[in-house]
Amino acid sequence: MGHSKVDKAASRERVLRIAARKVRAEGVTGPGVAELMKEAGLTHGGFYRHFASRDDLIAHATAAALAEGTAKMERAARKNEEDPRIGLIDAYLTQQHRDAPATGCALVSLGADAGRGNQDFKRAYERQVRAYLDLIAGLGHETEDARAEAMLTLSALVGATLISRAMADPGLCDELLTAVTDQLKQHPSTPPAPAV
Repeated sequence: MGHSKVDKAASRERVLRIAARKVRAEGVTGPGVAELMKEAGLTHGGFYRHFASRDDLIAHATAAALAEGTAKMERAARKNEEDPRIGLIDAYLTQQHRDAPATGCALVSLGADAGRGNQDFKRAYERQVRAYLDLIAGLGHETEDARAEAMLTLSALVGATLISRAMADPGLCDELLTAVTDQLKQHPSTPPAPAV
């Protein structure tokens, strides 16, 4: 790959990274092309060398924002070797995650946009939901209910984060995160003890 192609690819990736952060923070209608290009240190006129349209950029940025989450979830789970599910819960339901939507889980910030979006957007969102369900189901013990438990866990993680971001009372926000964390940790994710 020639030098200019390498530069072009690096510039495109930089714009995508910034756009992915912006769509997590502001939704898909928030970031404008001029603002994104300026933040990437590029001219507005160079935009079309990288993307066919703003919609094309937003589609790629949304896919990138969603896909970034899998690696973060895997790292979070590895923080607790004895019980990776607890490691994931502890890392996800935090004030830091709540207060940083630009770097947080895109399932939280893009759910409403996906619900109103086109089929491609819905499919991208669904792919990420499926990836998280597989990841979470694989963290516990293999049981018949592992997938249902994963659905409950993912719904609680995303829902609690979304609700805590949407409220004004910091005390209630913190209380919600703590309560959901405690309840998820107490919820049976381990197989029942054998009968004696």
